[in-house]
Amino acid sequence: MSAVCVGSADELKEAGRKVFDLEGTEIGVFHHEGAFYAWHNNCPHQGGPVCQGRLFRLVEEEVEANRETRGRRYHESRVNIVCPWHGIEYDVKTGQFPGNPAMALTPAKVYVENGEVFLDV
Repeated sequence: MSAVCVGSADELKEAGRKVFDLEGTEIGVFHHEGAFYAWHNNCPHQGGPVCQGRLFRLVEEEVEANRETRGRRYHESRVNIVCPWHGIEYDVKTGQFPGNPAMALTPAKVYVENGEVFLDV
């Protein structure tokens, strides 16, 4: 593996997300709650460009003991990446699909050094 500088931490923080093509491998870098996360741009469901999908707060359904719904609310900090092909959602921090713990995005190593963001490819 070799480290590749993909830009300044300040620029990427401002952007919130950016997808890079590194030696034929697409990797999405996300900045969320003060940290960087990087995922291969390949949805495990059917290979869609997951890192190019929308970001949405996790939707939580409020259900009474009698199983009646009281409506929905958005989680304060949990944010999901929504694959643009089929709407499969993945936690931006963990890469996990909430409906099946065995299905997750492939991580890429991302780190900050001297104000620059690096990916290992």
